[in-house]
Amino acid sequence: MLYDVIIIGAGPAGVAATVYVARKKLKVLLITDSFGGQSIVSDDIQNWIGEKSISGFDLAKKLEDHVKNFNKEIEIKEGRQAVGIKKINCPDGLYECNFEVTTDQNNKYISKTLILASGARRRKLGVKGEQEFEGRGVAYCSTCDAPLFNGRDVAVVGGGNSGGEAVVDLLPYTNKIYLLNRSDILKADLVTQDQIRNNKKVSLIMNAEILEILGDQFVSGLKYKDNKTGEEKQIEVQGVFVEIGSIPNSEIVKDLVELDRFGQVVIDSKHATTSQPGIFAAGDITDDPYKQNNISAGDGVKAALAAYAYILQLHK
Repeated sequence: MLYDVIIIGAGPAGVAATVYVARKKLKVLLITDSFGGQSIVSDDIQNWIGEKSISGFDLAKKLEDHVKNFNKEIEIKEGRQAVGIKKINCPDGLYECNFEVTTDQNNKYISKTLILASGARRRKLGVKGEQEFEGRGVAYCSTCDAPLFNGRDVAVVGGGNSGGEAVVDLLPYTNKIYLLNRSDILKADLVTQDQIRNNKKVSLIMNAEILEILGDQFVSGLKYKDNKTGEEKQIEVQGVFVEIGSIPNSEIVKDLVELDRFGQVVIDSKHATTSQPGIFAAGDITDDPYKQNNISAGDGVKAALAAYAYILQLHK
């Protein structure tokens, strides 16, 4: 079967794109390992528009239910990952190529267009306690989770823009913030640095190598090594925000579309187009600077409408 659109990923971007192309009565295939995206680990999301408070699990379930409301219009391959994409059938050059998607179960599907919405994965510290306490004090999104740490002492790991902005997000809520940076130089924007350095709530810990996140049922502390002295130290905190960047899930399209130096898919933000005609992208896989669920959903709608317009042009 030749699909009109194959959508890869079922976070907010992929689900929004799926709903919109389904309403256009196109032949649609959604390929995803699971529903919900990165926010599924959040206990309390307070900035999803229309919901005062919702857990990541409940948000994922609502996204899944919305998509499956269109199960007559679309085909869903759940529990699968796209592991390869290539161009095929290009008799008239670049513009009219079809795309073959291979999954981890070695199934192959062909489509006129693709919408990449496979998101990103948070860059992890890789230390003891990180995985055990994820969602129980270890967090990766200050915009999402800052209100959950009201009145608490927290640590932010990372001295770049992500770490600096996390500190700013946390300032209205937390009692004390420790910003731990691996080197002796902060790389956050100077304006952000000024906000951090001039606030009495914030303590800077430089040359810190994280060794372990401590706790019982929830996070209770953080162990690190001073890279200058070699001394191991410990601080008591009830939360650890890991803000050392993310890794876009773009490996399978690195030979098809333009990526920036961070591995993000470069898009025309007006139409969600990539450098490859027929391939569109939305959400955290792209170079959109704002990695937020609501923005991803809107960009998914944009990608769906752009793909629909592209298909109409093919049929002329």
